[in-house]
Amino acid sequence: MINTNLQSQGGASGAEGAASRVLVLGIGNLLMQDEGIGIHAVRQLGSRYRLPENVELIDGGTSGLDLLPVIEDARRLIVIDALRCEAAPGTVVLFRNEEVPAFFRTKLSPHQVGLADVLAMLSFKGTAPASVTLVGVVPSEMLVGMELTPVVSDSMDRLIATVVDELTRSGVKCEPLPPSNPVDQ
Repeated sequence: MINTNLQSQGGASGAEGAASRVLVLGIGNLLMQDEGIGIHAVRQLGSRYRLPENVELIDGGTSGLDLLPVIEDARRLIVIDALRCEAAPGTVVLFRNEEVPAFFRTKLSPHQVGLADVLAMLSFKGTAPASVTLVGVVPSEMLVGMELTPVVSDSMDRLIATVVDELTRSGVKCEPLPPSNPVDQ
């Protein structure tokens, strides 16, 4: 299920909004340790940066084809997820444009099958994003549990910095928010 409450900066509307819409989509399963990194990362991004109106932060959870209307007509799509590849756990990895469909040939989880199908359908319809980037972290464990493993948790700052770099490359201004101070009790 898509939780659009995470759209911390609101979305663009109308034809002009669709033409400039940038979507940052965190996907994963919060109940399976490192598999939830995409959701954790999109939440962290929203709490660390003020983003322009045309940038939407979406918790895509484990949605598959339900993401079709969400992604359709976005100019730029950045997907954050746990990504299995030939690298050590905790490694931040990045795939752009034509590398993304090639990556989906080896699936990590069922939601990636759905996302690959969504991107293929949007391409067929002519409504696919002009640019797609897949950013993630190589997982360590995907057992039942809501906490990220220490090695993946330690990679969060690098992951967020990579997403911010990708947004900046697209001309998006990412304004750091002041750190929140915990209330003394």
